[in-house]
Amino acid sequence: MSLTRRKFLLAGSATVGGLVIAWGVLPARSRLGSADLFSNTLEAVALNGWIRIAADDTVSIAMPRAEMGQGVYTALAMLIAEELDCDINKIRIEQAPPASLYGNVAMLVDSLPFHPDAHASKLVKASEWIVGKLARELGLQITGGSSSVKDAWQPMRLAGASAKAMLLAAAASKWGVPAASCVIINGLVQSNSGKSIGIGQLAKEASQHPIPDVELKTPAQFKLIGKPQLRLDAASKTDGSAQFGIDVRLPGMLYAAVQMCPVVGGSLKNFDANAVQNLPGVQRVMGIPPAMGAQAAVAIIAQHYWQAKQAIEKLPVQWDFDRNAGLSTEQIFAELKTALNSKEGWSYFEQGKGQQALEGAARTLSAEYSAPYLAHAVMEPINCTAQLKDGKLTLWVGTQVVGPARLFVGRVVGLDAEDVSIHVKLLGGGFGRRLELDFMAQAALIAKQTDGQPVQVIWTKEQDIRHDMYRPAALARMQAALDEKGKLIALASKQASGSITYDWMRRNIPALASPTPDKTTDEGLFDRPYEIPHQSHRQVSIQSPLPLGFWRSVGHSMNAFFAESFMDECAFAAGKDPYEFRLSLLQQHPRHLKVLETVAKESGWGKPLANGKARGIALHQSFGSIVAQVAEISLEKKQKPQTAPAGALASTLIRVHQVWCAIDCGFAVNPNIIAQQMESSVIFGLSAALFGEITVQDGHIKQSNYHDYQVLRLEQAPVVHTTIIQSNYPPSGVGEPGTPPIAPAIANALFSLTGRRLRTLPLRLDHV
Repeated sequence: MSLTRRKFLLAGSATVGGLVIAWGVLPARSRLGSADLFSNTLEAVALNGWIRIAADDTVSIAMPRAEMGQGVYTALAMLIAEELDCDINKIRIEQAPPASLYGNVAMLVDSLPFHPDAHASKLVKASEWIVGKLARELGLQITGGSSSVKDAWQPMRLAGASAKAMLLAAAASKWGVPAASCVIINGLVQSNSGKSIGIGQLAKEASQHPIPDVELKTPAQFKLIGKPQLRLDAASKTDGSAQFGIDVRLPGMLYAAVQMCPVVGGSLKNFDANAVQNLPGVQRVMGIPPAMGAQAAVAIIAQHYWQAKQAIEKLPVQWDFDRNAGLSTEQIFAELKTALNSKEGWSYFEQGKGQQALEGAARTLSAEYSAPYLAHAVMEPINCTAQLKDGKLTLWVGTQVVGPARLFVGRVVGLDAEDVSIHVKLLGGGFGRRLELDFMAQAALIAKQTDGQPVQVIWTKEQDIRHDMYRPAALARMQAALDEKGKLIALASKQASGSITYDWMRRNIPALASPTPDKTTDEGLFDRPYEIPHQSHRQVSIQSPLPLGFWRSVGHSMNAFFAESFMDECAFAAGKDPYEFRLSLLQQHPRHLKVLETVAKESGWGKPLANGKARGIALHQSFGSIVAQVAEISLEKKQKPQTAPAGALASTLIRVHQVWCAIDCGFAVNPNIIAQQMESSVIFGLSAALFGEITVQDGHIKQSNYHDYQVLRLEQAPVVHTTIIQSNYPPSGVGEPGTPPIAPAIANALFSLTGRRLRTLPLRLDHV
């Protein structure tokens, strides 16, 4: 289908939706919220839906997002503290109550499949406006899409500024002076007459004043935002007082271990409960039907987790593997290849003559790339504590989807969302894995059998790896045309993979699941900034036999490898330096130019390197942020083990020594967190680029733990140099944009060093 038809369908659905719902224009304060949402306590008074102030000047803020190491507790607290002029060290974090006010608007708006250069068009603006209003009505509390700061940038600053104005009005009334003569400095209200009082002493009076219209600070007025700040959660995570999901301990709590069908789509035939019923601590043995992506399973409930784990390993179970018993990685990629060759797919972007421009060009080139399934491999084991008592379900869990969890997990046990409470705990790694509801649904079903006692369900690492929702496997065919002078005049891509969004909907909201176009499948291919007159970008979706999930940077994680590796191939074919080649294609994109020029300067691009070393470069935009990276690598021989067969060669390893990273993420709220996230993204992306691969044999996932699903070790980690580009644009994503460029940067460096172009992830150099 053509881009024109896609635009027509999108615009049409948006228009009809707007007419049917007939919303009015919501005022700017629509996301400020009423104080009733963030209810008062005996010690504290709420001034709006985000802020409550106690007598000791402590400021509690409603936190709508999950903290999984990305620093959101600190960044969002900074937004409040800046406008309120309070002491950030006196801010306390509380989970936001269930209300549409706290829904993630930015993430849903960003899901629209438009090219970044098209945001000025009326169609795009209208679509974003309607989807934004829909998002406000839905109010889904979700942490994802690198959207937390972007979404909170206006409403949480507005909450701080409004609270400040109410406090100043209360002080002015109390002292009989103009409000303009009063200021707040570090949580202390002062007048120019010398009077002062803590904000906590004024909170009750302030709550009686109407919420005023306010102006937010300009960047020139910022005292806190834009400056490095220590993380508010660092101390508790250092001294061990921070509570993650797995740390939950409740009176009378039981524990459950599970055994799940090892083949996707299989079912439970039978199990022999008598074989383990009399083991120490065992309370109950039960079968669990599949729910929300969780496989058919058997659970053992015991007094202690070790008792449950020991018993489940001894439980005789028989499974029916059904149609996937013979599934293999080779079979999956053969199906992807067939789809790539035989299906036209969906067009995400067409420009100029599109694919036709490749015909008759002075020079054309073509290459095919592939990427494997990937697991999330989070450090904290998958876990959830559940209690079903008196018709109410309570969950204690680290989750990125508290809103959908209330809506959908309750249905598994026959409850409405109003009867489900969720206590969101710190996440020991998310990366998209905790956007899923499978382990929560499983815990809810187990809690039905505990007579009101809370039960904590814990998966082993092996179960986590083998029962994940994986990043899709993908194939991509890249084509380009150069003119007589080596200028890139045409670019075409066609990618085949499964659809994550469709898979997620099919698991959790099957009534709404439809195999419609999914931006995440082609992002990173159709939405690049390069100024190429003729372009065609298509995507073919197939039904993946393995369940798919959102993985850090989603489609960008693999598509950036395809796109930026091929860009280097184009530069080589044109006989030009990869950096200079990219510069020539970005003349109308000053922000991208600045990022690329910065990383080249900081890395010393073009300067000679020691023998045996090389550098590669990559540029990628995702989640509204622009990141360029240069990787410096070498090769080293790994000694073959003594047990290796005769004639075996020592393997060659890619050693990444340094990575230079430049990022334009709009206004940098906390440079410390941004640098940390770039380092984290590079390490995460390196693990995938060098080692990451999930493979299937006879329907079983072969990998099981960190010994065969390797992540980067400390001694393998490169030095990461991060440069943050100063910008007055609103903040954009930080948690994910640093991951996509690292794989192509390494692959491009490898080509520079060896002359070999590796087009398959992970990058392996055995027998070089």
